[in-house]
Amino acid sequence: MTGTGSGNRVSVGQLILVPSVITLVVTILRLYGELQGWPKPWVSTAAGGGGAVLGISWLPIIFGPYFALKLTGSGDAPAGNGKAIGLSFAGLAVLVLGGFVAFKGASSGTTALAILGFLVMFLAGFIPRVAWRSLGTTLLVYGFAARIPVLIVMFIAMRAGWATHYSFVDPRLAQAPFWKQFVEEALLPQMLLWVGFTVVVGSIFGTVVTAVARRGRPVAQTAV
Repeated sequence: MTGTGSGNRVSVGQLILVPSVITLVVTILRLYGELQGWPKPWVSTAAGGGGAVLGISWLPIIFGPYFALKLTGSGDAPAGNGKAIGLSFAGLAVLVLGGFVAFKGASSGTTALAILGFLVMFLAGFIPRVAWRSLGTTLLVYGFAARIPVLIVMFIAMRAGWATHYSFVDPRLAQAPFWKQFVEEALLPQMLLWVGFTVVVGSIFGTVVTAVARRGRPVAQTAV
């Protein structure tokens, strides 16, 4: 990516390196804490993580603005702050819609509908990218970098039967073969839901913080 304002080249790999390492450390620390029985609110073995402090789902709130400010500092900013913010919230609306569809599919046992919902949540992450492609791409790559290690941890935890939230299996899948449990509890949520969530939430906070930081400054015209 090249920002037109300053001509500095910003590498996605360089942008996400430190945040990805931090995210991996949090994931490993969380796993260790759950296995060692650390108390709430630091960790939780409840389904979905129980809103534990040691979690990575809230990190896009920090890294979204971090990526956005790094990009704008190199001259790579959206042509319009309003459009960037608006499309980020549009992505949130689609993400919520996808979550509703996935929930209906899972609760009714309609696998195809559940998969459709997960796909909608993933595609929601591409909506903010329309207004600010470089930020969307950075968050997308970071999302996979954050979630692939979690997917690996879940595979190991589910196979080993560890008492962690990484190995939770919904009661409706208790008698299902392992591959079905892994796909529905790990693969689809981590690679679709949580990646879409990362892009959407990171974009919302990134675009809002950028708009505030650049208030009163001339808008840099960049390719979207």
